[in-house]
Amino acid sequence: MTNRTLTTTRCLHQAGATVLAVTGELDHHTAPELTRAIGETPFGPHAPVVFDLSGLTYCDSTGITVLISASNHAQRTDGRLVFVGLNADLMRVFRIVGLDQILTFRPTLDDAIDVLESPGGP
Repeated sequence: MTNRTLTTTRCLHQAGATVLAVTGELDHHTAPELTRAIGETPFGPHAPVVFDLSGLTYCDSTGITVLISASNHAQRTDGRLVFVGLNADLMRVFRIVGLDQILTFRPTLDDAIDVLESPGGP
């Protein structure tokens, strides 16, 4: 049996966005950890959120569902959410399943902050 781990770290960016860094494997074993962190993260029109996925090494369908749920939560609260730092292999999978059509991805945190600060950002 593999020891799957996922850690989430939350911090406030100087531009005012909450950055939730996700590290490890996101699957049906670890998804509750991210779900809990999302529930503890403020979302709303004046509380933009960035998911830093640069440390994410694996994501299964349960993990994808959690990311979509976070996006839906942001929409319900009139919040803005951007995902950053996804490695090329995971980004390829996310494109194949069409996540790039419903979620906002940027390569870096700085790029995400630029999008969030622009009028009409995500």
